[in-house]
Amino acid sequence: MGKRKAKARKPTGPKKREPLSTSFKCVFCNNENSVTVSLDKKNGIGTLSCRGCGQNFQSKSMMKGLMQPVDIYYEWIDACDEVAKTEAAASAPTQPNSAYHRPQPASNAGQGLVPGDKYTDEDDGFIDDEDADGEVDFAD
Repeated sequence: MGKRKAKARKPTGPKKREPLSTSFKCVFCNNENSVTVSLDKKNGIGTLSCRGCGQNFQSKSMMKGLMQPVDIYYEWIDACDEVAKTEAAASAPTQPNSAYHRPQPASNAGQGLVPGDKYTDEDDGFIDDEDADGEVDFAD
């Protein structure tokens, strides 16, 4: 006995691609799907606006026919990041370059004194640490 002949399948057409989104999340008010993008492909201008907070952005692209709403949205995000970086750099405190503002190393004078005591001329050359003194007596 032989096998049954399988039916030939009809060729399927190409899969349809889902269109890219034209509404996005707002960077400022964090509302989902509140930012809408409209394109004027003839003039190469993309306009972005938020329904929640009223933010607007407009971009002109050199690639008129290839421009997509996603491109305009990410240009807006890049522009926001650039503005934030320049504001952060402008508000950062600057370090003084003069030698007068640099911290000076502490002198060794006054080491080993009890708090409240003052360093005197008698203390000059006095060795506090017995291990550093070469004339330590050794017990036999």
